[in-house]
Amino acid sequence: MVFLSTRRSKAFILQTAIAALLFSPTLVNAQQTDGEDSTVVYPADYFVEYAPTSAQDMLDRIPGLSGGGGPPGGFGGGNASSGGRGFGGGSGGNEVLINGKRTAGKSNQTSDVLRRISASQVNEIQIIRGTSGDLDVRGSGQVINVVLSEELSSNSVSYEANFSRAFDAEVRPGGSAALSGQSGDFNYLFSANASSRYVHSLSREVSTLGDFSPNDAIKENRIRDQMSYELSTNLSYDITANSSARVNALIGITDGPTDVRRAITDLKANPNTLSIELEDIPNEQDNWELGGDYEYRTSSGNRFKLLAIANKENNNTTRERFVLLNDDSAQKNLFIDTKAVTDERIVRSSFTMGFTETQDFEFGVERAQTILDSELIYGLLSSTGTPSAAAGGLVPQKVSNANSQVEELRYEPFAIHNWQINPKMSLETTLLYETSTITQTGDVQNERDFSFVKPKVDFRYDMTSNLQIRGTIEKAVNQLSFSDFVAANDDQDNDAATQAGNAELRQEWLWKYNLRTEYRIPNDVGVLTSDFFYFKHHDVIERIDVTRVESSLQSANGNAGDGWQYGMNLSASVRMGMINLPNLLLTSTLNVQDSEITDPFLGIERRFQNYQRGRFTLEFRHDLPSIRANWGMQYFDRIDGGMSRYDIDDIEKSVGEPRVNLFLEHVDRRGITYRFDAGAITNGQQFRERFRYVGRASDNVLEEYESWHQGQGIQYSFKINGSF
Repeated sequence: MVFLSTRRSKAFILQTAIAALLFSPTLVNAQQTDGEDSTVVYPADYFVEYAPTSAQDMLDRIPGLSGGGGPPGGFGGGNASSGGRGFGGGSGGNEVLINGKRTAGKSNQTSDVLRRISASQVNEIQIIRGTSGDLDVRGSGQVINVVLSEELSSNSVSYEANFSRAFDAEVRPGGSAALSGQSGDFNYLFSANASSRYVHSLSREVSTLGDFSPNDAIKENRIRDQMSYELSTNLSYDITANSSARVNALIGITDGPTDVRRAITDLKANPNTLSIELEDIPNEQDNWELGGDYEYRTSSGNRFKLLAIANKENNNTTRERFVLLNDDSAQKNLFIDTKAVTDERIVRSSFTMGFTETQDFEFGVERAQTILDSELIYGLLSSTGTPSAAAGGLVPQKVSNANSQVEELRYEPFAIHNWQINPKMSLETTLLYETSTITQTGDVQNERDFSFVKPKVDFRYDMTSNLQIRGTIEKAVNQLSFSDFVAANDDQDNDAATQAGNAELRQEWLWKYNLRTEYRIPNDVGVLTSDFFYFKHHDVIERIDVTRVESSLQSANGNAGDGWQYGMNLSASVRMGMINLPNLLLTSTLNVQDSEITDPFLGIERRFQNYQRGRFTLEFRHDLPSIRANWGMQYFDRIDGGMSRYDIDDIEKSVGEPRVNLFLEHVDRRGITYRFDAGAITNGQQFRERFRYVGRASDNVLEEYESWHQGQGIQYSFKINGSF
């Protein structure tokens, strides 16, 4: 591997040494204390000295929750076209509740809501480490419940103005505003947000032919000038003492045009020749989401719950490529227009009943419908064929599976039993049955039925009030990415304009085994956690051979076979009181993992596609209450050496440089926060080797070797936010 170096080896040794120091509890002189309640409560008074302005600011000060931009929220899953799955049932990470309730949204997530809630509205934050039928989430690592004050004296308005600067000196503004408050039993939050995602990247690629003679050198300048606008609301109403309802809504518009300038030097010619390619890639997106839930509790404490979400996303992208001619005019030689509309509708009902003081039972059903409408038009400059205005004035090219509709209709009845065996032990068992039908129409006609039984066992043992051990065994099913069913634009490889779709995809499923420990160091010194895992994968989705005609090799995402994955995650979040800096919160995580699958192209045993061997992070936040300021750093680095991508006619290997971010924050006497961020101050370049072969890669006839690297430079931002 060309990119492996002594520097990388030394960096890994340094990372391991730092992690070993942080994970050693002897550094903090931890002492265990016994207790029966595993819930940790942080009252509002705990945060006063830090002068927080939002609920997210408060979470950032809690050991074990800081860093990473805040914990995940909502129902998780993300966009259905890229793998989201229903409401979800807890993925093992942290889940966030507000007043004991989840946000009935997927795009409109709790993590975003937390930044809009004024700190003055928060009564306390609870870290719930046990399981219970009273919780709105199941099977999560721990539950974070943000409890708001019951009575608000007035409305609260929060605001933010921000400016970001890329390395090319382009400055983009952004901002947000939110109104939150309470009127009797009615709580409300309205917010508006405008955010810039301006990205300017530079890349260079040098390639040689199979006989090691020079081929070409490419310099690419890519600018994406994206602006997103979003309106959202979160409403809740206590109808009676026993019933309540919540409504969440979001609407968003994104305009993200991309301009590319590519200078290609032909090293085969003598003298070398230069050609210039330009790409114009407008992109328009709009989306909306509406979610709600209703809850009713009987006089005996039983609970009925109904949740529903509907969302839709439109994504239109047109890619046009031009070659500059000698007379400075431009000739179009590529046109790709893609349209994708994704609809999702989910409804879930459940009933929870307690049949003893220590046991409860929940049963219900979820129904989900997901639809993707996809259309692709592909045109090339050609001396044969008839140009068409629909193909941008170029000659239309036939693309298999270019116009399709994919629909999944899924039903999932479930039953969950929760048993508090004794004050120290709890057991949660889950049984779900999933049945679905996937139908594809348009260029491809196909319909298939699937069914899975998905059991799960979650056992927790509080050895002390500070030390918890948790073991889980679960059968999980990953949702198919609907975009893999249809042909799509390939913007990662200039030599391959489109990617094939695969209408025969099956869901990837796996058995997951986890053993987790969490030790909360007394006196709020910090948290030490570990997670050892082993996953047995079936029907892994990776690139496979879908060639129909040998003269035109094709690959697509498909079911490559079975594989396994194992590893560990270690985390330490510690207040550095042992060096007289109790307001310095140091957080470090170390992930080490491995995987194996049989490559469908070469027949060799290798790791999963683009699989990271591990990751190391080191973060700190140092609060200086006397001057109402704080500052910090984030260091991210992955363990390189095993991240590869295998395809029918090429093999790629990737590594990346560490990324370092710095921030400085000050809160004035009026409660206004001023924050400066410097991102990617090490540039954080990414490197890739690509080996192209004549015919199939299995023939081992090298055609071309490419060495590529890309960087986006340092990014700066300045934010002002506050509330009144």
